[in-house]
Amino acid sequence: MNEELDPNKKTILVVDDEQPIIDVLVFNLKKEGYNTIEATDGEAGLNLALEKRPNLVLLDIMLPKMDGLTVCKRIKQAYNVPVLILSAKGEEVDKIVGLELGADDYITKPFSVRELIARVKANLRKMDDDKEEKIKENEANANKIIVGDLELDLEKVEVKVKGQVKNLTPKEFELVKFLAMQPGVPVTREVLLEKVWNYEYYGDIRTVDVTVCRIREKLGDSTKNSKIIINKKRIEYYLASK
Repeated sequence: MNEELDPNKKTILVVDDEQPIIDVLVFNLKKEGYNTIEATDGEAGLNLALEKRPNLVLLDIMLPKMDGLTVCKRIKQAYNVPVLILSAKGEEVDKIVGLELGADDYITKPFSVRELIARVKANLRKMDDDKEEKIKENEANANKIIVGDLELDLEKVEVKVKGQVKNLTPKEFELVKFLAMQPGVPVTREVLLEKVWNYEYYGDIRTVDVTVCRIREKLGDSTKNSKIIINKKRIEYYLASK
C-alpha cells in the first residue's frame, strides 16, 4: 500500500513480485526513516518511478509484465537515480547486463537486510555527494568566463591562457573582461575608454592602444599576428571567439 509521502524524508521504491519480500524491505526501510512506495510488477514499478521520482529504486529482475532490466533501462533514460538490482539469479552475466544497463548495485537473493540497508545508505550518500559536487562546480563556473584558450576567474580577478596564470593589473583585467563578455564583437576605443576607464569624456585613445599592447605581451599574444585580442580597422578591438 502506497501511503502519503513525507516531503522531509527520502523515498525508496521497492519493486518485487513477492509480497513477503516487499513487506520485509518496507518494514526495515521505514524503521530507518525512509518513505516507501511499492509495486509488484514491472509496468507499475516503472510508472511509479516516473511519477513519484523516488530517491532510490530497489528492483527485482524477474517481474511480470515487464522485466527488471527493461525497467532499469527506462528509468535511467528518464532521470538519474540509484537503482539497486535484487535477484535470485546469481550468474555473472546477469550482473554484468544489469550494470551495463545503468544499475548502481546488484544484490543476490537471499540477502542480509543489514547489508541491503548499508548499500542503500551508501548509494544515497554517493548521490548526495555528487549533487553537492555539481552545485560547487556550477557555482565555480558561474564566476568564470571561458573564451577559447582564455579563462577569466571573476572572483579571483585572475586570467589564464591554456591553464597558465597571467598577471594583469586590475584595469587590464577589466578590459579583457569587457571584451570577453562579448567575444567576436568589435568595440571602439572610445567605448572602451567609457566602459573600462569610466571616462565621461573621450580621453586620449592611445591609452587603450598602450594597454592592449601591454596585455598582449603578458598573455604571450603577438602584436603583429594577434590570436587573442584582435584589432579591426585600427579603431576597434575584439576578443577572438576561438
